Amino acid sequence: MNETLDAINRMGAVTISREYGSGGGEIASRLARHIGWQLIDHEIVERVALELGTSTQDAEAHDERTEGAFAQLLSAVQYLEPALMVNAPPEAFLTDDNVYRDAVSNVVQAAAKGRHAVIVGRGSQVLLGGQRDVLHVRIVAPLEKRITYVMQRETLDRSAAQARIEAKDHGRMRYLQATYHQKPDDVHLYDLVLNTAVLDLESAVEMITLALQLKAKGLSVRTGDLGPAVGLSPYPQQPEDFRSSLR
Repeated sequence: MNETLDAINRMGAVTISREYGSGGGEIASRLARHIGWQLIDHEIVERVALELGTSTQDAEAHDERTEGAFAQLLSAVQYLEPALMVNAPPEAFLTDDNVYRDAVSNVVQAAAKGRHAVIVGRGSQVLLGGQRDVLHVRIVAPLEKRITYVMQRETLDRSAAQARIEAKDHGRMRYLQATYHQKPDDVHLYDLVLNTAVLDLESAVEMITLALQLKAKGLSVRTGDLGPAVGLSPYPQQPEDFRSSLR
């Protein structure tokens, strides 16, 4: 296991994008525990922006977990963008979409820079898309499976579960499109797409762990030497469909 962790720790971060109800958040939590990395779940920060008032006092009173997340957010922004903190009071992070999004972006960048973070959502697959030491994962499942998951986890009836899934998926898609002009279901944003209809959550964690090891091996290889054509010779003869198209 030590050799495995040594290889994994050459990587800086994992981003987890997920369809709501696919188990992606639970997978991220289990993965972080499994490899000993920090979990940064965007829903804690999102709750500050979308559900709470306009002061840190209101945030703390609403949810005991908020204080640490909000403090981490402000601390990261103060370190990375001190001028932003001078010009904007803390309440601005709860009321101004642009300031909030910049703050979250800075938190994501700081987490990756600090290394060894499992980052859930918030456009992290786009923000960190150019970094070779980051693994990007998408968790999906058919709607029926997701409805069952949400019904069980959130004790909702079928109609309420489906409505919640549709609202959350729509909100995430709208956020990524409006902020980064990308769609979360674009498979080219990810290194690995896992379907939890055919994989249990622990198997998904194991597959992500393996993918981390394999991507870490490629860090010493030049980008130009990566890709499906590397090491392959031409076909011994033209493929049948190619010959047919030339007639």
